[in-house]
Amino acid sequence: MNTQNELHVIFGIGPVGLSLAEELLTRGKRVRLVNRSGKGQIPAGAELMAGDASQLANAQELSQGAAVIYNATHAPYEQWPEVLPRLQENMIESAAATGAKLVVIDTLYLYGETHGKPMTEAMAHTATSRKGRMRAQLAWGYLQAHRVGKARVTIGRAADFYGPRVLNSSLGQYVFPAALSGQPVLTLGNIDLPHSYSYMPDISKGLATLGEQDDALGREWLLPVAPTITTRQVLQIIGQELGQIPQIFNVPTIEQARAAGIFDETFAHEYTELFYQYTEPQIVESSAIEQAFGLHATPWEEALRATIRWYQEQSRPSNS
Repeated sequence: MNTQNELHVIFGIGPVGLSLAEELLTRGKRVRLVNRSGKGQIPAGAELMAGDASQLANAQELSQGAAVIYNATHAPYEQWPEVLPRLQENMIESAAATGAKLVVIDTLYLYGETHGKPMTEAMAHTATSRKGRMRAQLAWGYLQAHRVGKARVTIGRAADFYGPRVLNSSLGQYVFPAALSGQPVLTLGNIDLPHSYSYMPDISKGLATLGEQDDALGREWLLPVAPTITTRQVLQIIGQELGQIPQIFNVPTIEQARAAGIFDETFAHEYTELFYQYTEPQIVESSAIEQAFGLHATPWEEALRATIRWYQEQSRPSNS
């Protein structure tokens, strides 16, 4: 079947949505991005439309003609209980109405504390945090829609993001700009524990592949990650690329982050239950998707070099 020029609709123009749009365009797809305002910088060749995914009629209208719908929406933590179930329902109903596949980007929160055990697709969802339990309920609901034949659904799950466009991340705006300017980089928790990170272009390739492959449907997949190393080792690679190992300002607990004013009070309150991610090993085992579809994570050195280059480009004065 010729899938060239088919329409792929992405709800959300954060780092995932924009990176995914770029990947889909390289695969010859027509790409429609959707956000509330209809404004924002998007990859050349994509279209951007205004729409509110929390309104079912709006979501269905914008999904008309789509071969694949991607839920790359985001909401502040404090809004999750109200917003995420509604978005889930509207994404499922839109996929059901149009016959499109539905690909959902998800987090690791539903696994909860793993005590150093590698995360796999077979691992039980045993989160005790409110957000982890909510993610588990949402994942069940998405896959249940597939099981009962309402919509064709698959889930791609990523570790902490890093890479081009990724700012709001523990390996984002607190690390690369500081390292480039010779300032101490901010790190969280125990940086000598193994910690998996997901490179944004690998996330987008994984999601695009899930949208192409019928064999991916009805399952959740851990997206490709490079071999897990410690955060300190990541910083050492960054230092090797820059010719200077970054100084480190480490914040070992959420209470110290709060006291230092690193997080605002609302975020700190919401994030407290998730800070365990930085005080125990976080190891993702992504061999299932690699073996099923021939995907491979970008090597650390190559990915960090590209990320550094992106941050350097952002810091250059505009010619306009």
